[in-house]
Amino acid sequence: MTHNPVRPWRDIERRKSRQIYVGNVPVGGDAPIAVQTMTNTPTTDVAATVAQIQAAAEAGADLVRVSVPDEASSKALKEIVAESPVPIIADIHFHYRRGIEAAEAGAACLRINPGNIGSEDRVREVIAAARDHKCSIRIGVNAGSLEKHLLDKYGEPCPAAMVESGLDHIRILQDHDFHEFKISLKASDVFMTAAAYQQLADATDAPLHIGVTEAGGFVSGTIKSAIGLGNLLWSGIGDTLRVSLSADPVEEVKVGFEILKSLGLRHRGVNIISCPSCARQGFDVIKTVETLENRLAHIHTPMSLSIIGCVVNGPGEALMTDVGFTGGGAGAGMVYLAGKQDHKLDNEKMVDHIVELVENRAAEIDAAGKAGSEA
Repeated sequence: MTHNPVRPWRDIERRKSRQIYVGNVPVGGDAPIAVQTMTNTPTTDVAATVAQIQAAAEAGADLVRVSVPDEASSKALKEIVAESPVPIIADIHFHYRRGIEAAEAGAACLRINPGNIGSEDRVREVIAAARDHKCSIRIGVNAGSLEKHLLDKYGEPCPAAMVESGLDHIRILQDHDFHEFKISLKASDVFMTAAAYQQLADATDAPLHIGVTEAGGFVSGTIKSAIGLGNLLWSGIGDTLRVSLSADPVEEVKVGFEILKSLGLRHRGVNIISCPSCARQGFDVIKTVETLENRLAHIHTPMSLSIIGCVVNGPGEALMTDVGFTGGGAGAGMVYLAGKQDHKLDNEKMVDHIVELVENRAAEIDAAGKAGSEA
């Protein structure tokens, strides 16, 4: 879809998992890796929660998780589900009744934590509600809330304990002939998270939701998530993901897509390739890129744009992008279209002109895609 050629050494062979559905979103198998986030508004504040869900969906979120801590939240969830543009996952902890209520309210998936959901009898009731309401389940194991008998056995949270917890819960679901489930094993430690998922990937064909939990603030959490999730995705592990940040949920979605884009696993929006800038720059690269990111945020069509401040690497980068601009000094630079020199452009006119070129190119790609689907 973009000018970038396919290179065989960049191909990632994804782990083979069976496919389930979360609402109308396929998860696992050959489905695209789904990006999700979680609301942080009070669930009982329906308007605020729906607004946050809509903002996340506009940023590209395929799924959104909503916490259901009490009965009032269960009642609000029904309204939220009705207004949500994407399937809603109900986050259930401690009280199994909330899981039953969430299924009845129309949640597309129930996230239950083996460490605090209760006895197998209670899980059985949640399974029955999920089956009755065509709702999938995510087994959400967290290193910070493992079952007491596993902590006693292993002495502390570790990958083996997390995997055993997950497999025990898989057995419960399968013993009740319930197979519409995915599973996650999250820890705040990158090494523990990666090791747990690697072991689990060999032990089950269930779809895996991946994430480094409680990763931290925007900068530190993004880096930790990029390392942890990038390592797993590069190994072919992961069918859905969440980047857990102490930040706006929209930022979680953006970072999630950037991680997937960097590995060639999903493409959405404009991928800007830009230099860090130096004394050779012919224009203010940092300010220009920041402005273009904001001006082009509405473009969902996958395409590439290179913005390079000088002619050292600029022409070479522009050869591999849909649209490119390379600063050449003297107040002007060269515009590249589909990897070829096209015309010179004054630096002061650059931003508006590039936005127009990108919008036009996106329209061409969309039209070609539509014509191909109708052929």
